Amino acid sequence: MEGWQALAAEEAQFTTLQDSLAEGLELVFIGLNPASYSVRAGHYFANPRNRFWRALNQSGLVDRELSPRDDVHLRDYGIGFTDVVKRPTPQASGLTAADFRRWAPVLKNKLLQYQPRIACFHGMVGYKAYLKYGEGVEEQPTLGKQPRAVGVTHIFVVPNPSPANAQFSLEDLVYWYKELKKFWEGLRP
Repeated sequence: MEGWQALAAEEAQFTTLQDSLAEGLELVFIGLNPASYSVRAGHYFANPRNRFWRALNQSGLVDRELSPRDDVHLRDYGIGFTDVVKRPTPQASGLTAADFRRWAPVLKNKLLQYQPRIACFHGMVGYKAYLKYGEGVEEQPTLGKQPRAVGVTHIFVVPNPSPANAQFSLEDLVYWYKELKKFWEGLRP
């Protein structure tokens, strides 16, 4: 078993959110790590204060209103989920450099294996940590389309929808999800 597969198997040793990944996905949303609240609920972005589902529904990326209970139905739209770090914490401040060092290479290998058209990172913290520990580079990226890819997968970064990220309003999030939609549509044949 390769090193990243052993770490992925270790993921099963603790309770976390299962990835929603499959070959042929168009878009994979990548969270920083599962929130304890979401793990207890068993759904991505389950905290009612998290703005992901409201922003997604207002962006036009999906054609009907969805909620955390519908996270599995996003696969019908070619959309999946995973995280930079699979270890749940009550808040992102509970993550350590060791978490990123351990899990960023696992994420990279998942992206290389499943090859979604777009990987959308929720927030700069997660994307910068991925770059440092998954790609071995330190950069100062900005929101939006990124100049680098992971294999054939294009990278896009939106603000983190966490309620702790009050720097960005719901309107800001909707704007960035609409930009993601435009980018996605521009890649379609």
